[in-house]
Amino acid sequence: MNKTNLSLLLVTVGLLAVMVASALPLLHIGVGIFGYIYATGAALLLVGRFMSQPGKGEPLRVRRLGRMEIWTALVFVAGAVFIFLPQASGRDWIAFTLAGGVLTLYTSIMLPRERAKALKK
Repeated sequence: MNKTNLSLLLVTVGLLAVMVASALPLLHIGVGIFGYIYATGAALLLVGRFMSQPGKGEPLRVRRLGRMEIWTALVFVAGAVFIFLPQASGRDWIAFTLAGGVLTLYTSIMLPRERAKALKK
C-alpha cells in the first residue's frame, strides 16, 4: 500500500468516525464513548491530511486548498478537545463539527476543480 492510498484510507475512516460519533448522542446511543470515537476519527483525519499534502509542482491555489484541509482537520481536533473539557457547555463541539463539515465540503469541491483547471493549462 503506497502513501497516497494510505492517506486516502485514513481520511475516509477518520471522516466516517467523526460522522458516526456525531450521530451517536443525537440517537442516544453510546453517549459515554462517542467522544473517544470522535477524537480517534479527528486524529486519523489529521494524520491523513498531513500525508496527502500537494507537492511543490502543484499550482498555488491547490497548495492553499491542501493547507486548508489541514486546518479543517485541526477544527475537528478542537471539537474533540471541547468534548472532554469539563467547563464546556456540552454542545460546543457541535459548532466545530459544523465548521469542519463546511470547510470539508468546500475543499472537496474546489480541489478537483482546481486540479482539472491546472491540467488544462
